[in-house]
This record gives sequence, C-alpha cells and structure tokens, in this order.
Amino acid sequence: MPATAQDVLDFWFAEAGADHWFAADAVFDAQIRERFGEAVEAAADGRLDDWAGTPSGWLALLILLDQFPRNLYRHDPRAWATDAGAQRVALSGLARGDDRQLPAVQRVFAYLPLEHAENLALQRRSVALFEALCAEVPTAQRQPFEEFLDYARRHCEVIARFGRFPHRNAALGRTDTPQEALYLAQPGTGF
Repeated sequence: MPATAQDVLDFWFAEAGADHWFAADAVFDAQIRERFGEAVEAAADGRLDDWAGTPSGWLALLILLDQFPRNLYRHDPRAWATDAGAQRVALSGLARGDDRQLPAVQRVFAYLPLEHAENLALQRRSVALFEALCAEVPTAQRQPFEEFLDYARRHCEVIARFGRFPHRNAALGRTDTPQEALYLAQPGTGF
C-alpha cells in the first residue's frame, strides 16, 4: 500500500523521534528507503502535491521533500535535488498559516526547508520563524528550541558569508573558493 501523509508523520514523530532526526544512521536510512522511497519519488514528481491541502499533509509533504532525501542520498547531489520544491511548498503553507496549526516540534520541520536554502532572504526568514517559535514555547520546554534557533542562525551566517553551503561543494561538483577551503578545514563546519 502506498504511504499516506499520516504514515509519514507517525513514523517521523512517534516511531523515529529526535534521536534519529539528525544522526547519520545507515539502518535508519534503510528503513526510510524501504517504507517511503516510493513516496519520496512521488513527492519529487509532484504526484503528492494534493497533500498540501491540510496543515498535517503539508508537513508530511515537506518531510518527504526536505528531510527524507537527506537520509536516502547522503553525500549525493540527490540529497538536495528537491530543496527548491520543498521551499516553494513551505512558503505556500506559511502564507496560509499552516504552521500555526501544528505543535511546536512539528513546526521545526516546516521551517527547515528555509534553513536549508542557499538563499539569504530565505535564511533570514528561517531565523525569524525560529525566533518566534522559541519565544512561544514555555520556558521549561525551550532548551531544544533554542538549539534549533542556534542552528538556524549558524546556517544563515554561512550563507551570508559564502552564498552557499561549502560542505555541499564536493558532492555537487563545485570547486571550493580559498575562503571556503579554510572554513571547511575547521572542525564542526558541516551540517
């Protein structure tokens, strides 16, 4: 049976959880490939655009376009091939206020397509969204959202400095500038 939007959300938020979201794990990546590989391809081809008709479907579509390719295609240009589509979908849903209908932790994944953009205006929008989200979360629950905000700011700084993410250069066949090579030589520069 084809995956549904609810299947994607249940897997990402209930089954996988935060321990897997940003970790490189071949077993986890294989689970995504087996369960959602066809859905990622369908989303990339525009065959699941109707999912964006509800806030939860919109979020599931964003996860298929933005998060899952990063798991399925690590260190491969396909990891970022659907970014432009994810950004368009994200901006459409944000204009409708879909993000405001989601729990705080789910809103993080509605904003990440903008954080992943090699576009300074979208980066700044991402930072503003994460700042607002962080301010809305009760103080006792704020710590992980402060970390999300910190990452958004760090992504924005890289784009402000280089106009692109240097850690993608090798996979995308781009030549590092001398400044990028110095940056990449520092520990902890990849996202």
